[in-house]
Amino acid sequence: METKQPKDVKVYQKYYSESGFWKKLGKVAIVAGSRLIYCALLLYYVLKSPDVLIKDKAMIIGALGYFILPVDLIPDFIPVAGYADDMAALVACYNAVKDNVTPEIEQQAQEKLADWFGDIAIPEL
Repeated sequence: METKQPKDVKVYQKYYSESGFWKKLGKVAIVAGSRLIYCALLLYYVLKSPDVLIKDKAMIIGALGYFILPVDLIPDFIPVAGYADDMAALVACYNAVKDNVTPEIEQQAQEKLADWFGDIAIPEL
């Protein structure tokens, strides 16, 4: 099955908020899986970095806004497939901004991932 992804995640910027991000992560962490959560955490910590260009931050805000939005291309309540479009949007954004991911950002994301999933292997993106 081909995964659909939004054409322009920037239109979803209005759905992003820090509180909405943490609320969504807390709700879906176990169901969505460690790979999606790790990718979202990496993007979140890149967004918080003062060294990141505004255009990259705008893209991240759009991708995280899409993730937060409960109604998207594939509704989140559909088992397994429900987070496929979210993952596609997050990974596409990650690939566009991955040069901003520092070892410190990776460490922050890994520590937060361990808070939720315990001692697990860090997923590849």
